[in-house]
Formats: sequence, C-alpha cells, structure tokens
Amino acid sequence: MEEKNNMTAERSLEIIRESIERSRKAVSADAGTTLLISGLCIVGVATVVAVGHLLTKSWVFYLLYMLIPIFIWAIDRYVKRNKPKVPASIISRLVDKTWQTFGIFVTVFFVLSILYNNLMLNDALSLDSMQTYFQNRIEPVRIILLMMGMAVTINGYILKSKWMVWCGIIGGLGGYFWQALCITETLAANTNMGALYVIIPNLMMAVFTFIGLTLPGWMLVRNKK
Repeated sequence: MEEKNNMTAERSLEIIRESIERSRKAVSADAGTTLLISGLCIVGVATVVAVGHLLTKSWVFYLLYMLIPIFIWAIDRYVKRNKPKVPASIISRLVDKTWQTFGIFVTVFFVLSILYNNLMLNDALSLDSMQTYFQNRIEPVRIILLMMGMAVTINGYILKSKWMVWCGIIGGLGGYFWQALCITETLAANTNMGALYVIIPNLMMAVFTFIGLTLPGWMLVRNKK
C-alpha cells in the first residue's frame, strides 16, 4: 500500500513537471515572437530617427520612440491573430508580470527624467551655466537599456534559455557602459563630426536592442519550430 502511494506521488510530480515544461515551451514560442517584433520595431524606429534628423535637423523624429509600444502591440496582435492563445499558467504569469513591471518602470522613469532635465535646463539658462546642466542631467537611455537587459535576463531564467540570459546581460550592460563611459561624445569629439551625436546614439540603441531583444527572440522562435 505504501509503495503504491509512493508511485502515485511520483506520478503526480511527474505530471506536474510535464505540465510546467509544456507551458514553458508554449510561453517560450509566444515570448520569442514578441521579443523578435519588439527588437525589430526599435531597430526600425532608431534608423528612421537617425536618418530623419540628419536630413531635416528636426528633433520631432525622436517622438517616434514614444510610439514604439503602440507599434509593438499592433504588429504583435496582427502576427498572432490566427494563433491559439497561450493558456494561463505560472510561467506565463511570471513572464507577463516581468514585462509589465519593466513597462511601468521605464515609462515613469522616462517621463520623470524629461521633466527633471527640462527644469535643469531652465535653471542653467537663467544662470547662464550650461556646463552645470550637462553635468547633472539624467541620461535615460543607459538606464532603460539596463532595465531591458534585466527583464530579458530574468525571462531567460524563467524560460530556461541561456541565449536570453546572455543576450540580456550583454545588451543591458553593454548599452549602459557605452553611455556611462561617454563613448559617443568621445568619438564625436575626436572626429570633429557633429553628425555622430545623432547617428551613434541611435545606432547604439539599434545594436544593443538587436542583441538584447531581436537575437534571443529569433533563437526562441527558431528552437520551437
């Protein structure tokens, strides 16, 4: 009787493990598609912003970054329109909550950094001290890339994908240190090419987003075929 109970308990655990693994595979395929779409959207917008600003000298193109969530949502919904919805599970909830948290933190931080920078700019103009502004302003891109890398890395651990883990680390930390070490400013200053101030930040965003989102998304989709 005891042996039968042990077998039943082992079988129950095996069923639970199989269920979690099936859920993980389903969520991986779905998340991979979303990551791929997200990465391609950001790469595309970064390219348009760089080219548009170079041709017109207008900063209006940077507003396209605010529309990225809408682009991702619309394209993701269109691509998945005929696919069955991923069943709710602890894996899908963990992935969803990770990206929801990322979205909330990024949105709030981006808005607050813009407000802070505007206040700092007004003070600098009134005091005729632009050097103080450049020293104290917030660079939101480096923090956003770092948070993106953290979200992708956490998802990688949840979905047991080494590609996601390493791509998240490289994309997040790479983008952060690129900005923190002022590599863009150094390159532009050494080459005396003002256009690099426009090209390199957008190029950097495209490259590290490709590493952190597009590449792991493509690998997840490829592995689930």
